[in-house]
Amino acid sequence: MASAVVTVFVTVTRLAGVLVTVTVAANAFSYSRFRRKNLRPFKSPIDESAELLAVFKVRAGAGGDEGGGSVEGEDEFFFGLATAPAHVEDRLNDAWLQFAEEKPCDIPESPEGEQTANPILASGARDGGSLQAPVIRSTSAGLKRKKSLKVSMEAMIRGIEKFAEGEEAGIEEECHHNVAAWHNAPNPEERLRFWSDPDTEIKLAKDTGVSVFRMGIDWTRVMSEEPVNGLKETVNYAALQRYKWIIDRVRLYGMKVMLTLFHHSLPPWASDYGGWKVEKTVDYFLDFTRLVVDTVLDCVDYWVTFNEPHVFCMLTYCAGAWPGGHPDMLEAATSALPTGVFKQAMHWISVAHLKAYDYIHEQRESELVGVAHHVSFMRPYGLFDVAAVSLANSLSVYPFIDSVCNKLDFIGINYYGQEVISGSGLKLVETDEYSESGRGVYPDGLYRMLLQFNERYKHLNLPFIITENGVSDETDLIRRPYLLEHLLATYAAMISGVRVLGYLFWTISDNWEWADGYGPKFGLVAVDRANNLARIPRPSYQLFTKVATTGKVTRSDRAQAWNELDKAAKEKKTRPFYRAVNKQGLMYAGGLDKPIQRPYIWRDWRFGHYEMEGLQDPLSRLYRSIACPLTRQKRRIQSDDKEIQMERLV
Repeated sequence: MASAVVTVFVTVTRLAGVLVTVTVAANAFSYSRFRRKNLRPFKSPIDESAELLAVFKVRAGAGGDEGGGSVEGEDEFFFGLATAPAHVEDRLNDAWLQFAEEKPCDIPESPEGEQTANPILASGARDGGSLQAPVIRSTSAGLKRKKSLKVSMEAMIRGIEKFAEGEEAGIEEECHHNVAAWHNAPNPEERLRFWSDPDTEIKLAKDTGVSVFRMGIDWTRVMSEEPVNGLKETVNYAALQRYKWIIDRVRLYGMKVMLTLFHHSLPPWASDYGGWKVEKTVDYFLDFTRLVVDTVLDCVDYWVTFNEPHVFCMLTYCAGAWPGGHPDMLEAATSALPTGVFKQAMHWISVAHLKAYDYIHEQRESELVGVAHHVSFMRPYGLFDVAAVSLANSLSVYPFIDSVCNKLDFIGINYYGQEVISGSGLKLVETDEYSESGRGVYPDGLYRMLLQFNERYKHLNLPFIITENGVSDETDLIRRPYLLEHLLATYAAMISGVRVLGYLFWTISDNWEWADGYGPKFGLVAVDRANNLARIPRPSYQLFTKVATTGKVTRSDRAQAWNELDKAAKEKKTRPFYRAVNKQGLMYAGGLDKPIQRPYIWRDWRFGHYEMEGLQDPLSRLYRSIACPLTRQKRRIQSDDKEIQMERLV
């Protein structure tokens, strides 16, 4: 009997060993392929010894009488600034205002006494994403419950590991609002008063010398109710005329207009019946598109039908972190399946784009119509995170563009930085620099993504536009080198054969940043909300002005911007950070009402200088500790041999 038990034990142990070996080997092979494709070092095409590091042929401002997307020259380049209605418009009772004003603690418990897990997302649109703050309700004394479930966006998307940090007796806990750093901001509902006073933002943009102003038209303002009985009773035609007046103001200031039709703001009435999960939303969106196009066609130069649709669908329908989604746990867990809610919503958005594209071109064939597509550079933290990165990329990088690429006149790229995936969340790598809202600063990623997109879609001969690029940084020390390094990444891609028409920085003034509220500061211009929204231009505003007007990135400007940041890092100075981090270093907590302080990181992340770290899981570190000394010893011997040979030659 004993020998039989031993035999079984030995057999099981061997099988376990084989399984572990195969698993490690498979992941190692996957990482090897991923590394060859995405992490191979490259030689920067920028001549860093020259005083002029980049020279963009700046396109003259628009300001003409003719609308329609005319392109003055294939080698000309434009600079622009970008914004969105939900960020800046006052007197707007949209889904975001209603979401921010909700009192989630007042929502009654379900009859079973259970509550939906609160997704506290780690990443999303924009720089580090817009996250939902936790909604934690009190429980009856004596009952045991799990702590509020903390689930990263990647986990919600993939429907994989969800985890809670143990159980505890029910206690009264603090309740947070849907939107962080909003209720504690002066006059939050006023945003930037762009509706009542557009000239302030428009003039600030014009004074930088940019030639393109990106803005949007809010669907809710134009159609405040579901048009079940036709458009006549529900359309706000006065609002359409007001938008036309604002667009005319932009052109009067000498700038072209890039107009976004859908920028993360679905009318509440559409959310009530399911929004983009339902086909009839396509018809309603086409009604809205026709109204806008018929009103402002002659005033618009570039059309963006949808801004970051996969981000909207992930955060709204998969995770429930944005207004209008309300997914149940089953819907969230199965969201990434072929029949899941994510692909369902993305399908109808793709159909809506195709129909909107056709309608715009029916009115004028020369119009330039595209989308603004969010891409981030993702990499694994450990050996066993490669599959998660590959799956996340397969959902977010190419599918939407693949579905609409035959009806695009340009591909807009929104790029903010890199994400390091660890388990079911995003890892805060202590040696990396981050924005205030948790996005890793990585200019090389923009260069890599432009090359990859250009390779995939080169058969279509489509140009690219950087429709968004920016960083949240109240101190402005990170923003200045961030701006220059990403422009160098763009220029390097252009040297390498990628046709890029222009670059739009996000954004002009600090504004409402989705579910992060007024915490992260993205603006070239600071806003004193307690002093009638007074504007205070930051040093980056002056730097951006210099680059936009001359089209040049100089070595001296680069050195000055970097040296100031480098000095702050060496002096161990700190700056605001609006993400909480757990003991495993995962950023799965929501935006904070008040920031914590994080030190500047002493690391060279300039374009072409970033040295990619190896995998950080224990097995990979153990392998490097064994292999690297041997490699270094081999290199030292080879170096010594070369010196001996040189001595003999002498």
